[in-house]
Amino acid sequence: MEGMESGSHAASSGLADRSLVFWTLCSIIVPVLITLWCSFQRSRRQVLIRDIFRKSKHDWHYTDLFGQPSYCCVCAQHILQGAFCSCCGLRVSEACLKKADELFLCKEIVMRSSSGARSSMPHHWIRGNVPLCSCCVICKQQCGTQPKLCDYRCVWCQYTVHDECMVDHLRTEECTFGEFRDLIIPPYYLSAINQMQKEKRSNYEKVVPYCSKHWMPVIILANTRSGNNMGETLLGEFKILLNPVQVFDLSKTAPAKALQLCTLLPCNAVRVLVCGGDGTVGWVLDAIDEMKIKGQEHHIPQVAVLPLGTGNDLSNTLGWGAGYAGEVPVEQILRNVMEADGIKLDRWKVQVTNKGYYNLRKPKVFTMNNYFSVGPDALMALNFHAHREKTPSLFSSRIINKAVYFFYGTKDCLVQECKDLNKKVELELDGERIELPNLEGIIVLNIGYWGGGCRLWEGMGDEPYPLARNDDGLLEVVGVHGSFHCAQIQVKLANPVRLGQAHTVRLILKSSKMPMQVDGEPWAQGPCTVTITHKTHALMLYHSGEQTDDDASSTSEHGTEQAEED
Repeated sequence: MEGMESGSHAASSGLADRSLVFWTLCSIIVPVLITLWCSFQRSRRQVLIRDIFRKSKHDWHYTDLFGQPSYCCVCAQHILQGAFCSCCGLRVSEACLKKADELFLCKEIVMRSSSGARSSMPHHWIRGNVPLCSCCVICKQQCGTQPKLCDYRCVWCQYTVHDECMVDHLRTEECTFGEFRDLIIPPYYLSAINQMQKEKRSNYEKVVPYCSKHWMPVIILANTRSGNNMGETLLGEFKILLNPVQVFDLSKTAPAKALQLCTLLPCNAVRVLVCGGDGTVGWVLDAIDEMKIKGQEHHIPQVAVLPLGTGNDLSNTLGWGAGYAGEVPVEQILRNVMEADGIKLDRWKVQVTNKGYYNLRKPKVFTMNNYFSVGPDALMALNFHAHREKTPSLFSSRIINKAVYFFYGTKDCLVQECKDLNKKVELELDGERIELPNLEGIIVLNIGYWGGGCRLWEGMGDEPYPLARNDDGLLEVVGVHGSFHCAQIQVKLANPVRLGQAHTVRLILKSSKMPMQVDGEPWAQGPCTVTITHKTHALMLYHSGEQTDDDASSTSEHGTEQAEED
C-alpha cells in the first residue's frame, strides 16, 4: 500500500511540475507573441499611412494629442494620433486619413478651370481648429472658443466665420486673399501663365492680377539645416498664409531652380525672404548673380533675411535682427517684408593665389558679402567647423554654437597661435603699402557688424572715424591684437586698430600657414597673395523697425550723406 501511495504521489508531483512549466512558458510566450503582433500591425499601418502621404495632394505631417490638441475634420473626435496638412491646415485622425484625402481638396497651386481665363476665385473653407485669436467676419466675435469641431476658416484669406454665421453667399463669395493679397501669387495667375506658355507667348506683363498697382509677390527660401533648426516649422506656417508654390525648402530645391519662378512674375516686383544664416544668404545671392549672367536682369528680386544662423551679421546690418527664435509671429514678418526699403549691398571678389608650384595651381576665388579675415577669429571659425563636422548633431542650438566659439576664443588667449602676424604679412590698400603695428589679426569689413553683433569699425565710438557704408564701394580694414582684444571690442571696452578704407585690398602672406575665412567659411592657408576687388551689387531689403542707438545714428548719418549727394 505504501508503494502505491508513493507512486501516485510521484505521478501527481510530476503532473504539477509539467503544469508549472506549461504556464510559465505561456506567461513568457503569449506576451512576446502579442508584442510581435502589435509591432507587425503598427509597421503595417505605418506603411499604409506613408503610402497615403506619398500619393496624397495634401502635405501631410504626423501630429498627436501632445503636439497640438485638435479635432478630426471627418469624425469630429479628439485626435490622439493623426496628421495635419501644412498647406491648408486640415487635421484628421489616423483612422480617417484615407477618407479625408478623398473628401477634402488641398490649396490649389494652379487653378484648374474649364471656364477659361479667370481673375478671381471663391473662398476655400475648412471647418474646425481655427486660431483662438481669430474673430468672425460677420458678427466680430471670437471664434474657436468651444471645445469641439466648430467654425470655419478660409485657407487663402484666413477669414473665420462661426457655424451659425455661415450663410450661402459666403460659400460662393469671391476671396480677397486677405491682408497678404499683395504678397500671394494667385492660382488663376499661374493658370493664365501656363496657358500663355502653351501658346508660346512670353509677354507675361499682360496678365494683370487683382492688385497690379501694389503687387509684390514674395518667394520664401528656407534652409531647414540652419542654426536652431526652425526652418521646418516656418515652411509650414508660410505655406498656410501664402501659395505653397512660393515656399521652397533649400535642402530639397537649389536656389537657382527656385528663383526661376521670378521669370514668370512682373519685372522688378519680386521680393525674396531667405530664412537661414549668412551662408544661406550668400548661396541665394550667388544664384541671383547667375540670373544676371543668363540675361534675366529685369527679373532680379530684392532680398530680405530672417536670421536662423549663428552669427547673422548681415541680417543685423540690414535691420532684421541678430537671430530669430519664434518670438515674432510669421504674419508680422510678412508685414515687415512688405514695408522694407530697398538698398544696395556691395559684393566683392576674393582671389587667393598660392605661391610657388610654378603657378600651375588655379587661384581660389570666393565671393564676399560680410568680411574677410586672417588671424584669431578665423582660427576660432576653423576649430568650430572641424568640431561640427565630427559631431554635427551637437550643433543644433545657437547658444551651444556661441559657447563653442567662446571656448576656442579663450583657448587662443592662452596659446596665441597667430602672434607676430605683422612680420608674416604685407598689406596694400589701393596699391599703397601700409606699415603694420604688432598685430595678431587683420579683418576686412564690408558691413557694419562682425563677430555675432559687434560694430567693429566704430569700436567704442569715442574716436572720430570715416563713415562705413555697405554700398559705397569701400572696404574698412582693421587690425586686432588677439582674441582678448576682440572680446574687449565686442563689449565696447577697446577700439580696433583702424588701418584704413580702400577700393582694393591686397594681402601677401610671406611665410608659414595661417587660418583665413570669408564670411565664416574658414580654411588653413599657406604662403599666398589675397586680392579683394569689387564684383557687383546685390539688391537687398532694409528693415528699419528695430534699431539700436548705434543703428539709428548710423542710419541718420547715411541719410544725411545721401541728402548732401542729392
